Amino acid sequence: MSPKKETQESAKSVAARNKKSEGFTDEERAAMKARARELKAEARANKNKADGEADVLATIAAMGEADRAIAERLHEIVKASAPTLSPKTWYGMPAYARDGKVVCYFQSAQKFKTRYASFGFSDEANLDEGALWPTAFALKKLTAAEEARIVALVKKAVS
Repeated sequence: MSPKKETQESAKSVAARNKKSEGFTDEERAAMKARARELKAEARANKNKADGEADVLATIAAMGEADRAIAERLHEIVKASAPTLSPKTWYGMPAYARDGKVVCYFQSAQKFKTRYASFGFSDEANLDEGALWPTAFALKKLTAAEEARIVALVKKAVS
């Protein structure tokens, strides 16, 4: 290859690297940065369950009123239903893990600008039923019926 052609290719590569990516929203970038911080904190939290819970409680406290009320209640439900799960943050949201792997998580409506919050389960959850089963649920409010269903799902997820 000629030196001129190598220079041209290098200039193209530099231009491509300097071009701002339009693939991620500001919220997604913030979630990725939060996840990077969480990975560092996760090492500490794995050594001390209380550190993980403190992070989750701080995250919940920073939420808007509607999301905070749901997240606080979910935190109580998960702790009571599955005391073996360790609270931690995951992409800036409350999550609950077994052996460092997330089993279930909460996503606030406010952070992701959606009309409802959601409570979901990862592939680590033991919820398999046939060839199709739900892995996330929309939440607008928690009533006794929703709480009972969540308790059953969390217990099944860790079984």
